[in-house]
Amino acid sequence: MMRSSREAGPGVLVQADPRRRRGNLGERMAERHLRATGMRIEARGFRFRGGEIDLIARDGDELVFVEVKTRTSEDFGNPAESVSRAKRRKLLQAASLYLQSRGLMQQPCRFDVVAIRLESDGGSKLEHLKDAFRSED
Repeated sequence: MMRSSREAGPGVLVQADPRRRRGNLGERMAERHLRATGMRIEARGFRFRGGEIDLIARDGDELVFVEVKTRTSEDFGNPAESVSRAKRRKLLQAASLYLQSRGLMQQPCRFDVVAIRLESDGGSKLEHLKDAFRSED
């Protein structure tokens, strides 16, 4: 069985969405980067009604909600620029739910964006934007 496939039912094999594969690759790269900077990963793929937080990490006393954006080109802008106002609202809502569900409403936190551009030669460029936006934005 191919690693990038999943079963859709008995005996039926369906290829995984290439965007999902690219996103998963980007999240793994972002996680390695965050760990290398000394951050501890607390959660991956925290799902809620309106979406998902890609990574939740701890950086010292701060809880960090991380949005990972992976692109293969900048035809549609830099990956970091694709975190729209609407997406930021959803991330803020999800973070609030996460904090409430764990009794951490007083926990200092921030929102980071890790932007990854996958190059055609197999290389990549990673940009980590710490404190990329605030709840007041």
